[in-house]
Amino acid sequence: MNLAAMNSTFDRLAPPRPLVLAPHALPAEWLQWVADSLMWEGSPAAMLPVMQAAGLPSAACEAAIASVRVSPAFIAAQQHKQMLRKLESIMANQQKLLESAADYRDIERRRGVGREEFLERYVLGCRPVVLQDVASDWPALQRWSPADFATRFGHLDVDVQVGRSRDPLFEQNKGQLRQRMRVSDFVALVQGAGDTNDHYLTANDEMLRRPEFLPLLADIGSMPPICDASLLPAAASFWFGPGGTHTPLHHDTLMLFHTQVVGRKRWRFISPWQTPLLYNRMGVFSPIDLDRPDFERFPLFRQATVLETVLEPGDTLFLPLGWWHQVSALELSMSFSFTNLDLPNQFSYANPSIGNW
Repeated sequence: MNLAAMNSTFDRLAPPRPLVLAPHALPAEWLQWVADSLMWEGSPAAMLPVMQAAGLPSAACEAAIASVRVSPAFIAAQQHKQMLRKLESIMANQQKLLESAADYRDIERRRGVGREEFLERYVLGCRPVVLQDVASDWPALQRWSPADFATRFGHLDVDVQVGRSRDPLFEQNKGQLRQRMRVSDFVALVQGAGDTNDHYLTANDEMLRRPEFLPLLADIGSMPPICDASLLPAAASFWFGPGGTHTPLHHDTLMLFHTQVVGRKRWRFISPWQTPLLYNRMGVFSPIDLDRPDFERFPLFRQATVLETVLEPGDTLFLPLGWWHQVSALELSMSFSFTNLDLPNQFSYANPSIGNW
């Protein structure tokens, strides 16, 4: 719409009702709440009881709703919302096409996949797959264990996350939960604690960038057909924790492989085309917990399709670009992830920083 047309539209609007309500004027946060509620199809009839229950004067509430509805900023936002809705409809239609495939809900388990097929079917086709033969020659499968980890590296310190179970946003706040600990002490903690999400050695420690941990890379063998083994030292991560550790629903910003070495992990996935259903208001995270989805708070999530697989020792998962995933360790777990693809694997996302309104 050109400027003249915009001005014409605004000229036809009734002027906002003045909020001459002191000492009962609404706080700014309530005005924003009104705008948010109206933007997402909240009706005044439903909004007023919420505002009155908070102790706001009825007259001030009605005046605020009326004022927001005719404000030029709100009208402009509604126009942008139409463009957003168009993008969401495109994504929903693409997802509908994907789900029309009879095998959409199945995470394939494959052996002997060549490079060209892998590129076509899984990278460009953007679908997860479990490769069952990639790690068949890895010494790690015979060697890695908590005891081996303590014997070889017990004298070294690592940064682990501790206190995760006390913070609902433990992944977003991982820096605040960082604690330096001797490897031997952490192994004892993991083995003695039982199932818990309280402590976890994750990729964020980046211990494989340190020369003293490089012997772990010697325990890695063959790579998938689209990987460059020479890039591995700068692109590998080690994960170790008790059963019960989990990673909240999120998406990564690149493609990766994840090999399960000790124990089993449950992976659940949601297509990137269904992002509008996941209330992604902060970074790469969704506030939805797939174990306990709150449909009252997040009703759109009812429309999402969740895929699932369990990684056994020796399985290597390919995580395509943008796929949402939530991961849970079913027992004490040691795993290895790597991003050393021999094709472009750097992408940018315009991540929100709204928070949970």
